[in-house]
Amino acid sequence: MPNIKSAKKRMELSRDAQARNRAVRSRIRTAIKNVRSAEDTETAESRLRQAVALLDRAGRRRLYHPNKVARAKAQLQVFVNRMRAAS
Repeated sequence: MPNIKSAKKRMELSRDAQARNRAVRSRIRTAIKNVRSAEDTETAESRLRQAVALLDRAGRRRLYHPNKVARAKAQLQVFVNRMRAAS
């Protein structure tokens, strides 16, 4: 436990950021699962837009590495494209 006032404040801020980051990562994982579990292409495409927006925001904030964001977006797009081609 820190004794210095600035260290205590830093610890509180870190805890708040950790909780916020955990919530954002959870929303992203849920959005990705929603795209993969879509029944039809229209639903998949609308959910893809939501997931891409969340991923882009996380990439800008460096919550995820930009390459990981790009890879996830590409994989989801391939999934939706295959779904579109199958129907």
